[in-house]
Amino acid sequence: MIASVAGRVAAVTGEVAVVEVGGVGLAVQCTPTTLATLRPGVETRLATSLVVREDSLTLFGFATDDERAVFDTLQSVTGVGPKLAQAVLAVHSPEAVRVAVATDDIGALTLVPGIGKKGAQRLVLELKDKLAGAGYALAGESVVRLPGQPSYAWRDQLRQALTGLGWSAREVDEALAAVGPEAEAAIAVGDEPDVAVLLKTSLRMLSRA
Repeated sequence: MIASVAGRVAAVTGEVAVVEVGGVGLAVQCTPTTLATLRPGVETRLATSLVVREDSLTLFGFATDDERAVFDTLQSVTGVGPKLAQAVLAVHSPEAVRVAVATDDIGALTLVPGIGKKGAQRLVLELKDKLAGAGYALAGESVVRLPGQPSYAWRDQLRQALTGLGWSAREVDEALAAVGPEAEAAIAVGDEPDVAVLLKTSLRMLSRA
């Protein structure tokens, strides 16, 4: 198992980051949120999980070891493969996944593209004991910020995240316009807009449309 990769980011394209390790460029599948933190030419470390299939070897990358652990646990649920597990973490932080499962929050889980009500119920049923028994500490949802990023960066990060989740350019523009006041209010008091919160607000709005 390749537990992590550390090296210079050679490229960031679509859903993939290429990280140079020992002269070899490794293609790593990442969530839009993780990709938004990577810059070509800058050193990085990603926790990774290697998914082996008969016809492919795919390396999935995460900002933290905790994300990788939740990713692996999600795949133990019936009908959940690596792509859907990654989609869950594109929408929710590991802490938010635990909270949703622990509190039977079906609505939060159905915000993930590809997960309907029955799928969300299955996640709750099959994950409750696994998350609680795998050394995870149930915690409130953490605030996700990107240190050193200028305040205006929230637009690019949110646009990339929504586009990566399959929403059209028109839908993304509507979501950006809807959450703009919330982001500007944070900037006005000297805070960085919380991209994770803005993403959830956008997904709720788009899901109702």
